[in-house]
Amino acid sequence: MKKLQHIEQTQRSSFQTPHIVLLSLSHFVHDVYSSFLAPLLPLLIEKLSMTLTQAGFLSAAMQLPALMNPILGLLADRMSLRYFVIFAPMLTAIPMSLIGLAPTYGVLLLLLFFAGISVALFHVPAPVMIARMAGNKKGKGMSFFMTGGELARTVGPLIAVAAVSLLGLSGFWPIMVVGIITSGLLFLRFKNVNLSFHNKKNTTSLAATFADMRHILMPLSMILVARSFMHGSLTVFLPTFIESQSGNIWMGGFALALFEAAGVVGVLIAGSLSDSLGRRKMLLISLIGAPLTLATFVLGSGWIRLIALAGTGLMLLSTTPVMLALVQENAGKSPAAANGMFMMTAFVARSSVVVLVGLIADHTSLETTYLISSAAGLVGIPFILMLPKHKDLN
Repeated sequence: MKKLQHIEQTQRSSFQTPHIVLLSLSHFVHDVYSSFLAPLLPLLIEKLSMTLTQAGFLSAAMQLPALMNPILGLLADRMSLRYFVIFAPMLTAIPMSLIGLAPTYGVLLLLLFFAGISVALFHVPAPVMIARMAGNKKGKGMSFFMTGGELARTVGPLIAVAAVSLLGLSGFWPIMVVGIITSGLLFLRFKNVNLSFHNKKNTTSLAATFADMRHILMPLSMILVARSFMHGSLTVFLPTFIESQSGNIWMGGFALALFEAAGVVGVLIAGSLSDSLGRRKMLLISLIGAPLTLATFVLGSGWIRLIALAGTGLMLLSTTPVMLALVQENAGKSPAAANGMFMMTAFVARSSVVVLVGLIADHTSLETTYLISSAAGLVGIPFILMLPKHKDLN
């Protein structure tokens, strides 16, 4: 018995590379589909005659199911939700592959809402599994996991644009088969693998979890709101902004891919660096750099503009693994519930801000909106200093 306990304890403290890579792969496949909205938004706006405010509501509809993230987290602390992770690629692929067929704005909202449910079911338990499998290297584990997501959002826009170019907006729905097959393969690989470390005896309430995590969640909430102005305006409206200037939807997809590709580099290195440099230092570097590079992107031209866009992706998207690691190392006995609260805050902040960004853009321009978003990003800096210093977990 002691030998088995020792093996289990060793597994929990070691970095389980094979399982982490497999979960990162599932994150990649899932997020390829969830990234379809932004690159296809110009075509959807034209088809359904939407305003930019209505377009912002599309993203909000997809984020709305995030309100149930704390409940999902509470369940994940007490039972295994691994099948949500396994089947998420399929459950997201089907509605996202059907958005081009939507005959009305209401149907489109409904499809995105259903996809948002799958997104919530995936993103609450998966990071907790990664944190437990990463042992003392939670930042590194989150970097692996988020690299899958950012890489997906790099190639996802190009896949969406290519599929529509070949099959048409209403004809690219067969692409869902890849997500369905992926979920089948993940089921065969993971069905006998324990992907979670839930505690059935855990009776900690959401109120108690929030009380324990308040010193983390309150400053992070303000940081997320400030960050969401930049993140939401770029990930949702960047293709529309580029297409309005160039008249080429491929250029919009390329710009979003460049932004996300730089983010892949950012998330790959930021989590690991935060393990040694500290979470606060990494967040400060990111949230000082991102507003400056975003402003340079808007005001610059030519190669300077491309470099600035890549720099914005590098700085802005690198914050996610750092914040996830910060939540998990302070989560105590309810890591999934804490992650659920954080994810709910992140999604709600982004969805509400995206609607506001669309409203501002309708009354000014996307160029002006990006400059406002850049200034708003700087507001999050003082709240970083309210976060606790990095714990030495070695």
